[in-house]
Amino acid sequence: MVEQARATDRARATAPSRRAEQARAAEQPRTPDRTRTPDRPRGADRTRGGEPAPSPWDRPEAALARVVEVLRTPRPAIMTRLSEVLADLVPHVALAQLSGVCTYSPTSAFGPEELAARITSPELARLAESVPPGRPWQGEAVLAGRSRPAVAVASAPAGSNGALLVLVRATTGSPAPLPEPTLGLLQQLWELVTTHSHHRAIDAAPAHAAASRASAGARARAIAELSGAHASALSAILAPLRSAALDDTTARRSATELAVTALLDLRGAADLDRELSEEPAATAFARLADVLRPLLRHTPVRLDLLAPTAGDRSVPADTAHTARAAVRSTVLAMLEQDGLGRLHVSWQFVDGTLRAVVRDDGPGLLTPDALAVHRTADRIAALAGRLTVDAVPGWGTTVTVDLPLHVAVAPAASVDPLEGLQPRELEVLDQLAQGRRNREIAQALHISESTVKFHVANILAKLGVASRGEAAALAHRAGLPSTPPPLYAAS
Repeated sequence: MVEQARATDRARATAPSRRAEQARAAEQPRTPDRTRTPDRPRGADRTRGGEPAPSPWDRPEAALARVVEVLRTPRPAIMTRLSEVLADLVPHVALAQLSGVCTYSPTSAFGPEELAARITSPELARLAESVPPGRPWQGEAVLAGRSRPAVAVASAPAGSNGALLVLVRATTGSPAPLPEPTLGLLQQLWELVTTHSHHRAIDAAPAHAAASRASAGARARAIAELSGAHASALSAILAPLRSAALDDTTARRSATELAVTALLDLRGAADLDRELSEEPAATAFARLADVLRPLLRHTPVRLDLLAPTAGDRSVPADTAHTARAAVRSTVLAMLEQDGLGRLHVSWQFVDGTLRAVVRDDGPGLLTPDALAVHRTADRIAALAGRLTVDAVPGWGTTVTVDLPLHVAVAPAASVDPLEGLQPRELEVLDQLAQGRRNREIAQALHISESTVKFHVANILAKLGVASRGEAAALAHRAGLPSTPPPLYAAS
């Protein structure tokens, strides 16, 4: 009993000192589970207590919100925003795209300048051959001059030349393969982005069509000039290397092969640019036919199609988009007439222009104003084209669209101040430009006043203006209000 009492007394005496040691230990800073290094890829450090933090992509509403962020971004900044959004899903150090959807900038990259600036279109084109649309790819790819781990997805919206997205992963070590669900999310996001971009290209405002056409022409000229200069230099190098006076056969052969490869890459860059920014006439007309047939499927009207005879001739993509849009809007206007039995649509090349002709056997009362709702004349004028409407009462109407295949003087590319606005916001701005108040806008668009206030606040923030009057003035300079204003079903 005495020994037991002494043990109890000793335990009581040491308890306070143990508690003090535990308190001091708790005050000491914890050693991190892992050290953050400055060269880690974007999205690689997001952990909590050594365990991966929940990803925003795990919740459907958060994932959709991120997709909306990308789709709302103006085109010049879309790659930057896409990189930020994908940081949690696929940690990466850079990303690049090769796009036949956007003729304004088919090849672009975002990331450290020493990496992004060295990723070339021939490298992306070679990788694109291994990535079929809808089937994500991951592995080693030659990017910026050497092999790097990468992930790539390809998409091919209907009526486009397709688009490739490549994410360059961390270069330190071998990153683990991405799981199938992650690859699936990446694929679907790219499908949405490219489809959205394709629709914007098809229905581009006249100013954007002109800027895109000018950019494509300037890029083609720059590539032609660079190709000529480099080809001359490399040909000069080849001459002495091929000389029989040199006795170092192995060195001569290796240098010759390198020079020939460089020449082929230069020529391939020019060919690739033509492939992305132009369409064969036969392909462009076939896409038009695919658009028109559903419009007449449930009508008694007969559709006759006459494709261009020079089907292998190339047409600038923006010219093809505008020609298809003009024919589509003309057909829709003609279908509104009574007594229509036949439509004839043809394309042909005439003196350096693409001529699209739509002829009907209706009452012959169609006027140019009937095409104003689709801004057809504006889009044609933006490409220095001409629209002619020849209506003969009792005999029918012939609409002719002439679009030049080449622009002699490229107009200066300007940034549309309304680029970042969504369709509903454009509708609200259109109403603002007409001087209407919130209640009148709500009634015209069949939405609530609170929704109108929400859209107005977003419009002011996106346009960088402080008042409704400034927004209306900016809208007037951009060509609003439209006539008639576009109306859509309530959202």
